[in-house]
Amino acid sequence: MSYRLVIMGPQGSGKGTQAALLADRLGVPTISTGDLFRAHMAAQDDLGELARSYTSRGELVPDEVTNAMVRRRLAEPDVADGFILDGYPRNCFQLDELDDILADLGTRLDGVVELTAERDELMARMKHRAEIEHREDDTDEAIARRLDIYDEQTAPLTASYGARGLLVTVDGIGEIDEVAERVARAVTGVRN
Repeated sequence: MSYRLVIMGPQGSGKGTQAALLADRLGVPTISTGDLFRAHMAAQDDLGELARSYTSRGELVPDEVTNAMVRRRLAEPDVADGFILDGYPRNCFQLDELDDILADLGTRLDGVVELTAERDELMARMKHRAEIEHREDDTDEAIARRLDIYDEQTAPLTASYGARGLLVTVDGIGEIDEVAERVARAVTGVRN
């Protein structure tokens, strides 16, 4: 059985961890935009060099470049039997592009998992990660701004996916294994 899923959630919700665990459980690859950026830049291909031209100036990689990377990745043979998109789409433009990519491939999403957590918990998790990883860019202000951007740009996508009957919401608070079980049950429910 194939699973074509999106996992969403604000920074600190554990979506990267849960995407990897779910991918292992389902036997499908995880596709994250961060990994795509790094892979294309390491390969020094056209998209990697274009992405680098933005990141080297401290700018965000534009949607058009991100979309092109996702389009190429979803056309690769190892995703024919399913995938988990982690952190994509992030805005309405990317959502529309994902719809187009999947239509061009003759497939569709099976579900969208949104991990939720209270803002105070997210702030605490991100601050803890910053201390452990010595991430100087994770100041309280920077963390708060990224959460605001999620609320402004990404959270509205849940309404669209909810209207399509694709969205399941999972509480992201708890031990990693606990949350993983909740996610697995939610995904199973999507397919029934």
